[in-house]
Amino acid sequence: MDESFSNLQTSHLLGSVPAVISEDDKKSTNVHISSVNEGPSANMQIFPPHQGNSSKGYQTLESPTEGPEQQPSNNWKGYFNVYSYAQYFNVDTDVVLNRLMSSLYPTSGDFFSKIDANPDLYGLVWICTTLVFVLSSLGNCATYLVKKRTNSEAPWVFDVNYINLAASLIYGYAIIVPVAFYFSLRYMGSRADLLRFWCLWGYSLFVFVPATLPLLIPVEFLRWVIILLAGSASSCFVALNLRSYLEASNDLTVVLAVAFGLQMVLSIFIKVWFFP
Repeated sequence: MDESFSNLQTSHLLGSVPAVISEDDKKSTNVHISSVNEGPSANMQIFPPHQGNSSKGYQTLESPTEGPEQQPSNNWKGYFNVYSYAQYFNVDTDVVLNRLMSSLYPTSGDFFSKIDANPDLYGLVWICTTLVFVLSSLGNCATYLVKKRTNSEAPWVFDVNYINLAASLIYGYAIIVPVAFYFSLRYMGSRADLLRFWCLWGYSLFVFVPATLPLLIPVEFLRWVIILLAGSASSCFVALNLRSYLEASNDLTVVLAVAFGLQMVLSIFIKVWFFP
């Protein structure tokens, strides 16, 4: 056999016998491995390289730096954008029911404290829409019952004008009257909040929704008693809550009397026009 083959390393071959290593060689090998493990730790890099203008090249994998705190976005998107008013309709059903029950107890005078954190327009829109439907439908039913009672042979036609009249009356009253009080109180130097006034006058109309049902009874005296009681409850609700809201201001007896009188005029108009 040729002697050149005897110098080949055969330790990696299957079934080969590993070479014998002395103790000194083992120590030097362990020292070399430990020196490699204790070397400087390499920083991991993020790929692809950073594209910012302030730095170039690769970024090391470090904890991200805290930027300035982001300001909350403003929900107001303009007067003619529907999404601007969505925040005023963000109210739970339990809250609405609680405010509706408060309008049926007018002597408490704590309505502004209940709506101080979140005054809403949902109650105004919902109550006004319901009241328009109730007045137009039950008003026609009342005229039908009266006509059939006086003359059963006379024909009866549904009066569509009740819908237009009810919508103009209720929506106009619930929107224009709070605006008038807002500017009047601001002119007199008193504090006023238009959103809270709209909320107050909107919920003050809720008492007329259940009160219109017994107005179908064809007894004139009973009708007047019912509508005057409903009007008195609504008037007291507005006047007493305005008094508690403006208690730190000057003497505003005239303002409270006007608010009370307007609610009574509204109730009388409902009785005379829709339930004659």
